[in-house]
Amino acid sequence: MKITFESDTYTVEGLSVKPLQDRTYCIFDLEGTGIDIAVESVTQFGAMYYKRGEAADKASFASLVRACKPIPEAVEKLTGIKNEAMLQAPHFDEVYKQFCSFIGDQVLVTHAGYEYDLPMLERHCKQFGLKMFTNKVLDTKAMFTYIHPEVTDVVSTDFLIHYYNLNTEGIHRHDALEDCGIIARIFECVLEEYEQRGVDHFTADSGKRMKRFVIPEMYLTKEKGD
Repeated sequence: MKITFESDTYTVEGLSVKPLQDRTYCIFDLEGTGIDIAVESVTQFGAMYYKRGEAADKASFASLVRACKPIPEAVEKLTGIKNEAMLQAPHFDEVYKQFCSFIGDQVLVTHAGYEYDLPMLERHCKQFGLKMFTNKVLDTKAMFTYIHPEVTDVVSTDFLIHYYNLNTEGIHRHDALEDCGIIARIFECVLEEYEQRGVDHFTADSGKRMKRFVIPEMYLTKEKGD
C-alpha cells in the first residue's frame, strides 16, 4: 500500500480487501505526545478483535509505551496519560512485538491511521530497528470518503460520531482501547452502508482524495520555558 501526501489531502493505492462483511478484523489505535508524526512519540497502544454480529466482549490488547520525550501538559489533560506513568511504562520495541503477536495476520482497521498511526509506527520501527508489519489496513475515514464524495468536511472521529448519531457518553475518549470501541461502532455503520450499496470490497483509488486533519492549536503551542 502506498500513501501519497499533498498539502491538505492524501491518496492511497495498492490496497484491496474482499470480502468486507464476512471476516474478523483487528481494530487498533495509538495515542502519542502530539499530532506531528515527524517528531512525536507513541504513548499507548490499543487493539481489539471485531466481527459483525458478534457479542461486544472482544479479545483486546492495551499497553502504555514509554515516550521518548515529555508529554505536553495539554496532551496529559486530553488523554489522561501522565508523564509519571511513563517512568514505569515498557519501551516501544517490547510493546510493538506484543502488539504484532496480538494482531497476527488479521486485516487491521483504524481511523485516520493512513495519516497518523501508520506513519508514526513506520518512523518508530525505523528508529528501533524493527520490521513494520505487512497486514492490510482499512481506514474508516477513507472508506467513508469513497462513498460520500459530497462531504467536504474533514472526516474526523467527531464528525462520524455526529454523522451516525452515536452515543459516546461515559467513554474515555483519547484512551487507545476505548477509542477502538468507538472505531468499531463507526466501522459497523460504514460496513452497513457498503452492504446497502451492494459493495463487498474496498479497493484503493489514487484518484480519490481524503482531506488531512488540521493540527489543533493546542499541539502547536509550545510549553512554557521552551
